[in-house]
Amino acid sequence: MAAGLKRALGIEIEQVVGSYGEFTVLVDGEPAIEAGALGFLGVLPGARAIRQAIERRLSRGPDA
Repeated sequence: MAAGLKRALGIEIEQVVGSYGEFTVLVDGEPAIEAGALGFLGVLPGARAIRQAIERRLSRGPDA
């Protein structure tokens, strides 16, 4: 997924292993999307939702 996002959005991606059930996408150090409590059940946001959340966060800029 990280490679696809890098190609599609032209941005650098860093993957960091978190705790079990944790899934958070940070943009400029701020959460763009999270799995929340359902992450423990393996329910994660889909690729489209992740990309849209990143695009929204990038369009607001680092001070949003």
